[in-house]
Amino acid sequence: MEKISQQKRVSGRWKLALVIAICAAPMLASYLTYYIVKPQARNNYGDLIDPREHPMPDLGARLLDGDPISLDAYKGRWLMIHVDSGDCGDACRKSLYALRQLRTMQGKEMDRIERVWLITDDKPLDTVLMREYDGTRMVRVNAQALKAWLPTESGTQLEDHIYIVDPRGHLMMRFPKNPDPQKVKRDMGKLLAASSIG
Repeated sequence: MEKISQQKRVSGRWKLALVIAICAAPMLASYLTYYIVKPQARNNYGDLIDPREHPMPDLGARLLDGDPISLDAYKGRWLMIHVDSGDCGDACRKSLYALRQLRTMQGKEMDRIERVWLITDDKPLDTVLMREYDGTRMVRVNAQALKAWLPTESGTQLEDHIYIVDPRGHLMMRFPKNPDPQKVKRDMGKLLAASSIG
C-alpha cells in the first residue's frame, strides 16, 4: 500500500513538472527569441531617422529665379525629396518620375504631399524636363549644407535616396537606392494615415 502511494506521489510530481514545463515553454521561447536570436523584422521599408540628430539647417535655398526660400515654406505637407545636379541624367529623371508616381498612388491623400527636387549646383535645367515635372518644387541649395543634413547608406550618395520630411519640417525617413515603389507607397500610406489621426 505504501509502495503504491509513493508511486502515485512520484507520478504526480512528474505530471506537475510537465504542466509547469508546458506553461513555461512559450515564455522561455520568447525570451530566447528576443534576447538571443534578436529578430530583424520591422514594419517599415524605409529607414527611420531620428529628427533630433538631423535638424533642418539653413540650406541657402533659392528658387530657380534666384529668390530666397526656406523649406519651412512647405510646412504642413509631407515632403518627398530628391537630390541631384541641374544636369539631371537618366537616374535623376527616373527618380523624379518615381516621386510623381508615388504621390499619385496615394489617391485622395496625394494633396498632402509635395515633391521637392533639391538642386546642388547652378547648372541650367532642361526646359522640357521642367515642363514634364511641373508641380515638382525645384529649389537650388548649398551642397555642403545638404550633405551635412541628409544621411546616406554606406556606399551610396544623396542622389541615390528619396527622403521624407514630415509636416512639421522634421527629416524622418530615407528610402534605399532603387526603391521598390509598392513598398514606398505602403510606407507613405502608413505615415499619411497615422498623421491624420486625431
